[in-house]
Amino acid sequence: MKGRVAVRTVDAIPQTFAINGIFRISRGSKTSAQVIAVSIAESGYIGRGECVPYARYGETIESVMDQIRSMTPAIEAGMDLSELQSAMAPGAARNAVDCALWDLRAQKTRQSLASVIELGHELQPVLTAFTISLDAPAAMGKAAAVHEHLPILKLKLGGDGDLERVRAVRAAAPHARLMVDANEAWSIDHLRAFAPEFAAMGVELIEQPLPADADDFLKSFNSPVPLAADESCRTLMSLSKIVGKYEIANIKLDKAGGLTEALSLQAAARASGLGTMVGCMVATSLSMAPGIILAQRADVVHLDGPLLLAEDRTPSLRYSGATLYPPEPEVWGG
Repeated sequence: MKGRVAVRTVDAIPQTFAINGIFRISRGSKTSAQVIAVSIAESGYIGRGECVPYARYGETIESVMDQIRSMTPAIEAGMDLSELQSAMAPGAARNAVDCALWDLRAQKTRQSLASVIELGHELQPVLTAFTISLDAPAAMGKAAAVHEHLPILKLKLGGDGDLERVRAVRAAAPHARLMVDANEAWSIDHLRAFAPEFAAMGVELIEQPLPADADDFLKSFNSPVPLAADESCRTLMSLSKIVGKYEIANIKLDKAGGLTEALSLQAAARASGLGTMVGCMVATSLSMAPGIILAQRADVVHLDGPLLLAEDRTPSLRYSGATLYPPEPEVWGG
């Protein structure tokens, strides 16, 4: 932080956005998305980031706010992205600060983030999967029918009854590409029973079928459907544990602790022979925008958070059906 003289101010605000209906996964349900928006002001520029505290990793709004408050003096003194990685643990708090610093950097340098990460081209639109929440088979089939015009549907599953759920969705959306996500809810018996049936129905991906601390079985399981690691893949440190079990690493900014770590994780995963997926929590456009950087090199994109909200924040990203466009500078990234 040496040599810095510009005055910085940090602001962190908890915000709540209503979800359009109920969002339900195997661990529970919610009707609103609770986020924390962080802004870092310096020299007339304001960098912004957003995070979603996640109970799966012991996070709450209060605990994440406390982490941000504890680091505020150092951030205001000029902490940079590199220093942030060692000063804060991976997780939601670091994600919001990290993304705000990336945004601030883009504004101050007037350099596109595509050039900063040496992408080789400007950011391009990407195709995102759309989530169908866990529910009774008939309800999931009805939701799929409403969204059958979208090319990729990702189904939240929960264990018993999942075969009927996927059958209902396949019947309602016969032309959609399907992915499923158990969020650690399956047993080994579930996986053995469901995988061949889902392969026959054209399911292209099974995400986190087993609990993260009980997935060694996957080393010897020859799955007919590619497997993606979500809860089993948080940061670069976890990468070695998923190689040989999964084909794809699902990278989320809130898990990794920001774009900096996520970029390193994506590069390392690709170098290890894994495919990569960029995922998200239910959140606003401000959370999705940095993920579009990762999406440029991802094999699977799941950045539909704002589409699940009753109302997004303004300014917002542009979606056209399942096509997600790069952020305008006023949203994030310059």
